[in-house]
Amino acid sequence: MMNNEQNLCSEQNDLFFTMTADTCFTLRYKDKTSSARQGEVATPHGAFQTPAFMPVGTQATVKALTPEELQSIGSEIVLANTYHLYLRPGHETIEKLGGLHKFMNWKGPILTDSGGFQIYSLSKLCKPSEEGVSFRSHLNGSSIFLSPEEAISIQRALGTDIIMCLDTCIPYPCPYQETLEATRLTSRWAGRCKEAKETNHQLLFGIIQGGMYSDLRMMSAEEILEIGFDGYALGGLSVGEPKDLMLQMAEKTIPLIPEDYPRYVMGVGTPEDIIECVWRGVDMFDCVLPTRNARNGMLFTSSGPVVIKNSRYKDDEAPLDENCGCYTCRHYSRAYLRHLYVSRELLSYRLNTIHNLHYFLKLMAGIREAIQKGDFAEYRRKFYKQKEENE
Repeated sequence: MMNNEQNLCSEQNDLFFTMTADTCFTLRYKDKTSSARQGEVATPHGAFQTPAFMPVGTQATVKALTPEELQSIGSEIVLANTYHLYLRPGHETIEKLGGLHKFMNWKGPILTDSGGFQIYSLSKLCKPSEEGVSFRSHLNGSSIFLSPEEAISIQRALGTDIIMCLDTCIPYPCPYQETLEATRLTSRWAGRCKEAKETNHQLLFGIIQGGMYSDLRMMSAEEILEIGFDGYALGGLSVGEPKDLMLQMAEKTIPLIPEDYPRYVMGVGTPEDIIECVWRGVDMFDCVLPTRNARNGMLFTSSGPVVIKNSRYKDDEAPLDENCGCYTCRHYSRAYLRHLYVSRELLSYRLNTIHNLHYFLKLMAGIREAIQKGDFAEYRRKFYKQKEENE
């Protein structure tokens, strides 16, 4: 174990390694030409490397894949949904059965969101107040009330490694005064979440809100940082706003988070978004895009997106991506993948999901390696050059 702070300089590329003993985050390398960095987050169920992409396992499963398959393609951490697990099978049931890790047979780290996103996605079924948020279940219409304290209690019962504060996810567009009030409510809820946290082994992340107003983002960051958390997330992005505005909010907010804490942008996840957010100093991502697109037949490849249902692939003997080493590309042709998809065979969802998640996890591995070597700028340039050549 190292002392509180130890720096080892690299003479070859001026990168550095540093560790602060009282945080969960180890910063290993910083890019010379951007704010990109490579590190590691320590949790009770092991560490994961950053920048990291977390496959979304909403209901204790990443759709169509087993935990063993997730591990085989390089996933180190998954995300589960507090709201959905609260509805079924219920957090008390999961706790009785040994916690979420045992329940879903996943041995690595798990992050659970708090239910705050459902305030946005199920806005017609919920009503926030100072006390918490009242829901109508999307399953059967029954009344549900979720307070900041209850959100923490549910996540404590699930036994996950990283838990999130309850927040109000602000839609786009949203008037300034309404955004201000929701942002201040998020800060008050965050204070209550920290007070409600009883376990020391779970990492609690605070969420910075503020909509698309840079002054409110700065206000929120100041308030959330003042409370103090194990890591910090940016919420309320990728909710319909233009890409340049999303990146502008990230660029103004991320530098406000001290560099010895993990930085997480919630729900942002196109390959281009990931590249640009890493460039600005983000460490963690999640998004349903690779798994949802896989089930809809849109596949990510090194030569651009492939819509596998297209008739042009009917007799195509080539693998989906000749530059990909995933199980799907090693064993099956585009013609077969098209046949499975148009026939609505269940194997289509599995093979497509394996490929798309492999693509994303390989992207993250490439990003980490580029930062370690000190040439992330060149990696970014080649990424966009290849994209332009294939458009």
